[in-house]
Amino acid sequence: MTRAASAAGPAMIRPVRKGTTMSNDATTAGASGTGQDLHHGTGNIAAFIDHTLLKPEAGEADVLKVCSEAAEYQFKSVCVNPIWVKTVKTALKGSGVLTCSVIGFPLGATPSDVKAFEARGAVLDGADEIDMVINIAAARAGDKGALVDDIRAVAETVHAGGAILKVIIETSLLDDAQKVLACEAAVEAGADFVKTSTGFNGGGATVEDVTLMRRTVGPDLGVKASGGVRSLADAQAMIAAGATRIGASSGIAIVKGEQGSSAY
Repeated sequence: MTRAASAAGPAMIRPVRKGTTMSNDATTAGASGTGQDLHHGTGNIAAFIDHTLLKPEAGEADVLKVCSEAAEYQFKSVCVNPIWVKTVKTALKGSGVLTCSVIGFPLGATPSDVKAFEARGAVLDGADEIDMVINIAAARAGDKGALVDDIRAVAETVHAGGAILKVIIETSLLDDAQKVLACEAAVEAGADFVKTSTGFNGGGATVEDVTLMRRTVGPDLGVKASGGVRSLADAQAMIAAGATRIGASSGIAIVKGEQGSSAY
């Protein structure tokens, strides 16, 4: 599986109507902002969105509904808790939509070997992508070595299974220096993306944080903006700041140019 797309340049990306078919590989402009190719010029926002359902009370019917929506709108992935990975993988078969799961979620306060074990299980169950939460206490303490070890343990496991790793740094709990440290650790540990937030610990994605994260990781890592992205304007702003993926449970509202109401 290839590494993440390069950084997005400023762009206005229009909504898409239901039923539109498209490639599931969005590419964006390099850091120089010399141009863009979003679904071969269609400018389709859906290909940036991880359609997300992480509520602990979500049941099978809820998960299958999200899968149906993702196939219809051709979102990039469906992101669910690990117990639903097999269900999602089966439901999305043949759709071109990826299966994503979360690890060490939402606190990140789990031993690294346990995170790696959990990630291995999710990949074996069919996850194409893994979103892990870092050791937030280590980031706040300025312990880069502990962060690298934590992320690398999961990255090696995920990559061995042919999947990619996104690293959630939980921006709402860090100051700017700690955010930079966490992003630098993700790069050093071999992650494929850095991601702003879980959506469960207050705050969410901001243009300022996405800009800082993109500047820190450079053009070759993905940056995922998640938490509080509820409208097309929100998504456009994040992509203009450098995001190459959007995590949202308001994906349908975003692609229709409406305002979503979900907290995530």
